[in-house]
Formats: sequence, C-alpha cells, structure tokens
Amino acid sequence: MDTPPGSWSAQAPAPEKSSELYIRDYPHRSIAIVSSSHALILRYSSSASEAFGSGSPVSLPSSKPRGGDSATAKCMVEFSAISKKLLKDYRPLTPRPVYGTLGLIAINGEVFLSVITQAVRAATVRPGETVERIASVDFYCLSSANYDDVVPLEPGDADSSDVFGYNSSSPYGQGLSRREVAIEHPCHDLRRLLSNGSFYYSTDFDLTNRVQDRPINSDSFEIDNFDDTYLWNSFMISPLVQFRSRLMASEREALDASRILTSAIRGFCKTMTIPQSASPLKAARSGMPSFLTLVSRLSCRRAGTRFNARGMDDNGNVANFVETETTFWSPAGVLFSYAQVRGSVPVFWEQVADLIPGRQKITITRPLDATQPTFNKHFEDLEQAYGAVHVVNLLSDTKPGEVELASMYRECIRRCPLRRPGQHQSEDHALLRETHYDFHAETKGPAGYEAARGIRRYIENSADGFAYFLAENHQDSNEKAGERMVVVLQQEGVFRTNCLDCLDRTNLIQTLISQMAVEAFLGHRGEFAASDFWMRHSSLWADNGDALSKTYAGTGALKTSFTRHGKMSLAGAMADVRKSVQRIYHNNFVDPSRQITIDMLLGLLVGQSPVHLFDPISDFVSLELARRSEEFTSYKNISIWVGTFNLNGRTEGIDHDLSPWLFPPSLGSSQPEIYVVAFQEIVELSPQQIMNSDPTRKSLWEAAVKRALNQRQAALGGKKYVLLRSGQLVGAALCIFVKSSSLDHIKNVEGSVKKTGLSGMAGNKGAVAIRFDYANTHLCFVTAHLAAGFSNYDERNRDYATIHGGLRFQRNRGIEDHDAIIWLGDFNYRIGLSSEVVRALVKKRDLQTLYENDQLNLQMVAGLAFQFYSEARINFLPTYRFDIGTDVYDTSEKARIPAWTDRVLKKGAILRQTSYDSAPLLFSDHRPVYATFDCRVSLIDEARRDAISHELYERRKAEVGDIAAQGEGEDSEDEDLIGYDAIEPGLPPASSDRQKWWLDNRQPARVQIPIPTGRDGQPMALNPNRPSNPFGQSEEPDWISVSRSSPGASLSSMSSSPYEKVMPPRGMISGAPGGPRKVPPQYDPTTLPAQVGRMKLGDGDSSTRSVYGDRSGVPPPPPPPRRSATTGETASGAGPSSKSANSNSSATAGGADKAGAQPVWMQPRPASTASQTSQLSQQLKAGKPAPPVAKKPAHLLSTSPASASSMTTAGGRYQDHYGGDEFQPRLPARASTMAATPEDAQWQTQSAGLGSGKKPVAPPKPQLNVNMRTSTATSTNTSTSAATRGPPVLPQRLRQANHGPVDLLDSLNEGGEEEMGGWETLQPSTA
Repeated sequence: MDTPPGSWSAQAPAPEKSSELYIRDYPHRSIAIVSSSHALILRYSSSASEAFGSGSPVSLPSSKPRGGDSATAKCMVEFSAISKKLLKDYRPLTPRPVYGTLGLIAINGEVFLSVITQAVRAATVRPGETVERIASVDFYCLSSANYDDVVPLEPGDADSSDVFGYNSSSPYGQGLSRREVAIEHPCHDLRRLLSNGSFYYSTDFDLTNRVQDRPINSDSFEIDNFDDTYLWNSFMISPLVQFRSRLMASEREALDASRILTSAIRGFCKTMTIPQSASPLKAARSGMPSFLTLVSRLSCRRAGTRFNARGMDDNGNVANFVETETTFWSPAGVLFSYAQVRGSVPVFWEQVADLIPGRQKITITRPLDATQPTFNKHFEDLEQAYGAVHVVNLLSDTKPGEVELASMYRECIRRCPLRRPGQHQSEDHALLRETHYDFHAETKGPAGYEAARGIRRYIENSADGFAYFLAENHQDSNEKAGERMVVVLQQEGVFRTNCLDCLDRTNLIQTLISQMAVEAFLGHRGEFAASDFWMRHSSLWADNGDALSKTYAGTGALKTSFTRHGKMSLAGAMADVRKSVQRIYHNNFVDPSRQITIDMLLGLLVGQSPVHLFDPISDFVSLELARRSEEFTSYKNISIWVGTFNLNGRTEGIDHDLSPWLFPPSLGSSQPEIYVVAFQEIVELSPQQIMNSDPTRKSLWEAAVKRALNQRQAALGGKKYVLLRSGQLVGAALCIFVKSSSLDHIKNVEGSVKKTGLSGMAGNKGAVAIRFDYANTHLCFVTAHLAAGFSNYDERNRDYATIHGGLRFQRNRGIEDHDAIIWLGDFNYRIGLSSEVVRALVKKRDLQTLYENDQLNLQMVAGLAFQFYSEARINFLPTYRFDIGTDVYDTSEKARIPAWTDRVLKKGAILRQTSYDSAPLLFSDHRPVYATFDCRVSLIDEARRDAISHELYERRKAEVGDIAAQGEGEDSEDEDLIGYDAIEPGLPPASSDRQKWWLDNRQPARVQIPIPTGRDGQPMALNPNRPSNPFGQSEEPDWISVSRSSPGASLSSMSSSPYEKVMPPRGMISGAPGGPRKVPPQYDPTTLPAQVGRMKLGDGDSSTRSVYGDRSGVPPPPPPPRRSATTGETASGAGPSSKSANSNSSATAGGADKAGAQPVWMQPRPASTASQTSQLSQQLKAGKPAPPVAKKPAHLLSTSPASASSMTTAGGRYQDHYGGDEFQPRLPARASTMAATPEDAQWQTQSAGLGSGKKPVAPPKPQLNVNMRTSTATSTNTSTSAATRGPPVLPQRLRQANHGPVDLLDSLNEGGEEEMGGWETLQPSTA
C-alpha cells in the first residue's frame, strides 16, 4: 500500500514539523529529541538499590527478573529550552531528521525509544489540516549500547541473516558472513509493523475524532484528549502524555508546538484534489481546488489478524471495527462530513484457519442468553457515539456457517432494548434497525455487482433521517479573523455494515452509502457532480478497501475492479483468485506472528507494563502552585442573560421588536457578557420535519436576535455581540451570543444533541446543549422540549433522565461535569388543577396556590426530576396557552389549562439569579421567558503564575540539582531529587540510600527505653515468653514483675554472640548488703585461657578458674583476644601455654566450695550453639578477628534458673540449687549466669539506653541438633565461652542459699565420655 512517490501527496512534512536526535553516552546514557527551540531529554541509569523499585516516583521498573545482581532501571525526563550547557556533551545520533516520537516500550529488559524517521504527506482535509503517512520507524535503546550497531533488517531481508548461505555457528563457516553471530534487533517486528504504511498521524488536528466531534475553529488540540479507541500507540505514548499533563501551561504549549509527541492511527487516509473546473461547488474569485478526503480509523480495542480476531469481546468491542469518514472541503467556505462504521458480527464466535477453502468452520462459542448483555452494550456504545444505528447485514442465506451466524445476529437485534419502538409506534422509530441483504444472492444474476445498487431502496429513509455534518464560513465584521466556520447541520445516525470479514462486500456497499450522502448534500444545495468527480470518489473507496484488507487479511480487497471502474473485468476476476490464494498463505503462516507483534505494540502481552516517566521538579512545582493558587487567581462577576421562547412554528415574529424580551426594564443599561437564546418549535413539527433538521429557520432567527443586540450596543456604545455557536434538533434550537471583548476568555466550545421523541428516534422532542470554558470556569447550557400532555409528567421525567444521562460532549464529558449549568426551554409541566380553578386563580393572581400545584415543582420536591436544581420565585402569570396575538388564554375547543411550561433552572454555587420574568410578545401561543444571572468566574493571571512557576522551578533546581546534570556523578541517585520531609512534627525525615537519619553526624542512633515499675515498686523484667516477632498477635505482656524476695531471681542476657562483653550490675562490683564479698584478684589478660579444646563434662581440668583481681570501681574487661587455634593448640599471641590454662582451671571442680569464692560467671552458660557455630566457623575459616559486638543492657536480660543457683559438684557433676520457691521459670533459649539484686535497679535504668530493644525468644527444646554427636557439646561449649568472658562475682548471700536442688545437667552426659571435636565440628545441621 505504498503511495507512489510521484504524486503530490508524497512530499515530506514541513521542516518546522521535524526534530533532531542527539545522544550522550557518559556518565549516563541520555537521548534528546531537539526541536528548533526546546529539547525533550530522556536519561537512563541503573542502581543496585531496589528500595524504590516498586513504586518510586522517579523510577522506571525494569522488565529484567529480580534475581542475582540485576539492578533496578531508572529513567527520567526533562523538557526545557535549548541552551549550550544543556547539550554540550551530546552528539547527533542520526543525520536524518525525525518527525516525533511514538513513545517508549520495554522489550527483553531494555527500554527503547521509537521515533518516526520518514513520513510523507497523505491527505489534506482542509487548509491547515494535513495528515502524514508513516513510512519508516526506528527504535533506539535508551538503556544499553548493545544495539547501537544492530541495524534492523528490512522486511525483505527478515529471513536471510547469512548472504553466503553458510551457518555462522559452524566452524567451517566462520568469517564467511558479514557478522559472526547474527543479532536481531528486539524491535525488528515492531519496526516492520509500524513501517508498513498503514499508520498515519497529524500534528495539525485531532486525527482520532471525526470532524463533528472536534472543535471546528480550533487551531490547536490536546493530545491527552485523543480517543484511545483509535490511538494505536497509546500504550507507548501514555507515559509522555502523563508527563506533559504535569507541565505548566506555557511548557505544554511549547511541547505541543515542538511536535515531538506523535499520536498515530491505523487505517487509511488519502485526499483527491478536485480542480475548480471539476468541483461540484464553484468558489467565486478563487483558484483554489477542492479536497475530497477519505479517512478510515481502525479500532485497536480488539485488534488482530483475520482468524485471530473474530466476533466480540466481553467489553462489547468487535474485531475489524473501522470508522470511515468522507469529507469534502470547498474554497466556497463549505465543509461536509459523513461517517459510517463496519465491524465483525457482534456475537461470540471463532473461525479456524485452514489451507482448504470451505473448511474454515465457524463456531459460536457462547449461547444467546449469555451473549445478549454484551451485545446490548455494543449497540448502546454506538448509539451514544453516533445516535440511531441502522445495521446492514450482508451475510449469506445459503452458506451454512454464515446462516447460523446471521440467525443469531437477527435474534440478538430483536431482543435488544434499542430495537423496541415506543408505544403505538412503528419499527421505523426504533434506535436500532436492521436490513438483511444477501449480497451474493442479490448479485448472482446477469447484472452482477451492478445489482448491489438496489440496496438504496432499503436504506434511503434512514439516510435521509441521519442527515450529514455541514459547516459553513460565517463572517463577522467585528472579528479580527474575518471568517470562521459555524456548524449548520450534524449527522444524527450511522450505518453499521458487516459481512463475514467486513472487507470486500462491506467496502462496496459503504461506497454506495457514501455516494448517497454526497448526492444528498449536493442536492440540498441545488448542485450535482460530474462523472469525473464520482470517478475520484470510487477510486478513493477502492484504495480504502485495499488498505483495510491488507491490514486485516494480508492482501488487497476483492471486487475492487467493480468499485474502481463500475464493472467487473476478466483481469479483475483473475486478480481476485490470486488474492484469495495469497490470503490462505498469510492466514496460516504469517498471521500468528503478526498477532504477537500487534499485541506487543498495544501492551497486551503477559507481563507487559507501560514505562513510567517522571520529572520530580515539575511535580514539586505543580504541588506548590496548587497550594499558592490564590496568589495568581482572581475572580470576576459576569452577567448572563438566558431566554426561552416556543415559537409555535411561526416566522412572522422575525421582524417583530424583540426588545421587551431581550432587553427587559430590569436590565436597565447593563450589557450582559453572554446571551443564551433558546427556541422550541422553530419549525412546524410535521411528520416530514420531525426526522430531519432544516437550518434555514434557525439562521433567520439568529440574524434577527443578533441584529437586535447590536442595534442596542450601537446606541449604548458597547462592544458588538457575535454568534459563538448554535445547535438545532428539528424544532429546538440553542444560540449563544457573546461580546466580542469576551472571546479571548472563551475556549473549548462544544455542542451536542439528544433525541427523546418517538423513543429517541425522532427529534420533535429532545435537547440541544452547548458548553464552553469562560477563563477557567466550565459553563453548560441546555435547552429541552419535553413530552407534551397534561398527565404525561412521568414521561417528561424520563425524558429528563435520558437527556441528563445520555447527552455527551467530547471526551465523554457529561452535563454534570461543569461548574455552572442552566436548563431552559419548554419543559411542558402543567398545573394539576382544573381549567376553571386555574383560570380563577390566574384572575386573582394567586401565584402561590398555582405554584403549589405545579407539576415541575412537585416532581422536583419528590426528587423525581431535576435533582439538585433550583428555580427562582415565579412572579409572572402562566406562559401557556394564549390565543395568537392576544393576552387571552386558550379559548379553542381544547381549552388547554394555563401552565408555566416555559422554565429556567440553574445549578452551581457560582450562579446568583437576579431576575426571572416573562415578556409580552404576542405572536406565539407561548410567552417568552427570560432570566438574568451573575456568574463568578475564576481568572488566572498567567504571567504571575508563570513567574511563580519559574521561581519555584529554579529554586528547586538549585536545591536538588539539574536533572540533566544528575549524570555527572557516577553514584548519583534519582531519589536525591525528592525533598524528604517528616510526615509529622517530631519524627525524623524519610531516609534514602544516601541519607540515613540514624547515622546523622556519623553517630549511631540512641534510644532511651524506661523500665516500668511493678506493683511491688521494683523494676520489671522482660518477659522471656514473649514471641520474637514484636508485630505478631500475642497475649504475653512485654514486661513481667519478678519477685525480689528470693535471691535466686535474676536477669539474663539473651545474646548469642561469643564475643559479647556485658556490663555487670553495679551491686556486684561495689558490694551489696547481705554478707561480705571476697574480691577477686586484679585482672591480668595474659592469664586468660586461649585454648578451646576437647573438654569432658565432669573432668576436673576441663573448667577454668578466675584469676581476676580486685575489680571494685574498675570497668569490665575487654573482649578476649582473637582465637584462631583449634583443639589442643594455643592461640597466637595469647601468652600463656596450655599448662597455664590448666593450672588456672584446676581448682574449679574440687575447690569451689572450699574457696567459697567461685564466681557465678564461671559456671556453664547455655548459649545458642547454632549462632556460635555460624559466627565462629566463618571467622576462623576467613582468618579474620571477631567483629565488635554491642553491649547488652541489663533490661534486656531474662531470668534463668541456672543463674540464680549456687553451683556445687558432686561426683564430677554440677548441681544447681534454687534459692527460693516463688519464681521458677523455664530455662530460656539463651541465658547468662549472672545474678542481680534489687539494688541493681538503679544501674539497670542507667544502662537501659545502651540496648537495641531485642525481644527474647522462646526456650528451645531439650535436644538441639547442631550436627554434634550428643547434646553434651552444647553444655561444654557453653561452659567454655562462659568461662572465657569472665562475668563478675556472685554475692555471698546467693552462694549461701542452697534450697530446692535441681540437677539440670544429669541428662546431658552422665559418663562424660563424649568429646567435642573443636571449632571445625560446630557446623549447623542440614537435616
């Protein structure tokens, strides 16, 4: 589908629409897209830290698996004006210009930037609105340089990696190919897809919406408001669009003007230039040609290839759904548009590809009842977007698969709520209609495809009712621009055509429908087109069919010979046979891989996620601006006049003086900023009129109102009024006039209609709405003509609900999505009293009684209609129904009851109503009603806002550094750009990898944990039964009261480190009451045992004795020297030999009671063998000294029976004796042999700040398997480590207590025969 380069449309885009690509390799890889004034910089870096990998506002999660040493990929973006400093380290990445970026995508763990490297002009909808076709796309890796030299293969070279035919991996083929190892670019398939000529973009207008759904006079567009249904690079471009939305208004405008961000559709775009001589509309004194354009937009909601995407999904999206729009622009100032859609049969069905035609079986995968809800949703969405829908079903009545599909299709349509007409109405009034037209049967005769023109008689009624979109130039002498387009007519329905593939048959029928619409447009203007014009029209549709067929089925469309030339030739028939064979090949062998590539482009693959880009400085500025909005926001009161008038189809009032209505006495000399004028029954609601909208009457009344307004302005010397926008739905019309001085404040003007007559099919009843933004305030005006009839208030309520919920503007904006809403019109609510009573009350002017019985008032009070709207007090007589030309209420035979049918309602806190009255205009059976409002709108001082923004941006940049400069340092972290503040006063700020509040000033954090006091007034102890997890659910208290009456109560250290140094309680050092203490000798480190060898329990030489001297007032000893010797060896540098160690320990077993001074710290201490094993074995293997260990404060020690006992030996065995009966807890998992007295409370409180608050663990089981032959090793090792640490002396009174003997070690090793084999045997068990 490549366009011939010789045509006028093959020209490249203008230079101002191009950019250049630059790259910086060091220190962090960055790619810059540079326009003439600004640059968009994308920088990639990687960090080993994963602290923010799952949600950092500045990180880009990598697709790489989180395993091993994989780093978290991070990407940042900056948009700023060009400067020498900004691009000083960059070099050109490609010599050719680029035409914007399609976005970012992550593939195989790498991030790639997609840019358009070649594009050609494809279409010109009208001057200033051009469309480019993407001819070539390249992908540049943002995260790695591995693919810089890998050129993606061209489509024709995809399967030939070795030009010489040798296998590069073979040893005999080495050096024979251009590349030893063929490296395929990860984006090769994506590049081939995007470069195949089926993608289009525009930098001038919103290409994703038809002419009717986009502003007609806007010269700019919002990329983030595009219709995602047709935006094929939405997945890739969305991160950059989100980044754009956070920029300041001026920066957004600069980014849009740079044309860097590109949004692409898929389908077909082409313009045929019609010379003035061949144009059906002649432009006076203009030599410009006319443009006939065809734009087809392929939906990406259920995208795929022919046999991989069939039917409908659960969201109501169908395969091969295409919106095709025919537009015609004439220099005479006319813009015509007509849209129609095609799509797969909206039921759940599949079809399997097969090499033999006819065996491609159709399977319906879901029954009728399960299909119906989704089917209804599909057509509700179509009705919401286009209005009424007429289905043209071209499936066969004879082919078995198509018969079953067509039968289910018809049944679903019959059950659809949109299919049901209103009561006492024909099927022609339904919102959903169907024409079943068996294309093959109808064209089987001698006439061939020419017989297909007979479909006209089945659809011409709907074609007339749907109308078309028409806009014409409107000239205001007051306006600087001179001319602007005004919408005259809108298309109010759509044809939905389908066959099986929605390709060949569908394209031929859509060509005929498009021709019918163009003929109707020209016929209404009294013009006709020559055969040359229709030849161009047919050629466009034939090219469209080929393009859509290649996209979906892989080949050009069939039957294009007839579409293009009006007859089927032999050459055309032979071409169709060739295409059919090609389709079979593509569908079976090419389409599966194409489907995967399409899913990758749309982000539908499993595990695929979009790239997230952030500019933290802009985020900070946006938040600060929102907080300081009052500094640049001001408010202004504008006056709004609104009026509604039911004209009863009369035109004589056009020349009548409208001043009593437009300029009531209450208005004085004021000049409202906005005039909102609504009419009902602007034409007679005859059966011929209710299905169509004739804009002639509306134009006459617009001119009359505008003339009256400007005559008064001329008298008052004010600015003239101009028509902002008008809309019409058969008899209802809404026109908005604004002062020319207010035009600069108004933007985003949009209109919409909603039919409610004849169940939504006819426009005799319904609503017209116009919305716009005045400065930064959203305003909406709705005129409605609701159901008539005295007792039909329920139907009027339903009409309101239909309009309120169903009327939609662009981007799915509803009525309620505005700051101020005003409804006005003929709501047709009556007064619920008899005619005589009402007329009597009118004569007495008893308006209160009348209003109490007003149907609208009662329905609003009951909450059944116009919820949360309000109406001003009515001080005027009922406005319906009068005899024409008099003030007399209806005297006809019907004698209709007087009523306030014409009303004005408002909603919005910024509105204040100042008047509400009727006007004495007598040429209709209604009286016009008007109201005036003051509206408080917000005005933003853009200059002030930009100044504050610039100040905040520069200040923030100075604080955290320029984003582009973050790559200067190799260790720069993205999170450093974020200001971390405390979430609450008194708390430290949040931490990062480089900023840790607990290491401020290079000092560790300190915490003071007060020890609570029990009921006995004594300090409490940590509960050893408390679970180790402090955040788990537990009924165990943190602290427990320990009875101090028994000298056996103590606190024990829970540490498992063999190198820990414990500060003894002060009472143990300086002495305590209760008996004299024997002071140990002074500490001599040279006498410390350095050997840890095989020790038998019960051996008199297996324990060591203290050689400490007097330690009163002396700090505790330092950790023991480094141990590196194994069993039977002396530690290096220890000083004494094994003999010295044995002599020191010889008095342990037999002389403990004799000496009376054995310290408690020399008794065995149960310890965590596993923790000693892992630490000591690793240290000894590495040959490294022991690491420093923090001190363990006393408040973290737990009570141990062993620590409270006095130790004796009998028969070579240790015996423990409790000093009392009050407190006997279980043996903890880790305990030290250190006693405490009540006098130690003061020391415990002082030392509390030294601990880390580690929770005690539960006691272990009696047997702990740590790969030792018996549990004897546990006690032996514990005894050794306890002896080498040297805790303080046991008070005398504890040694005298000897009650309740408990032998804890009898079960360990009675004979003492088993030995522990040294440090090398202390390995944790793997069992």
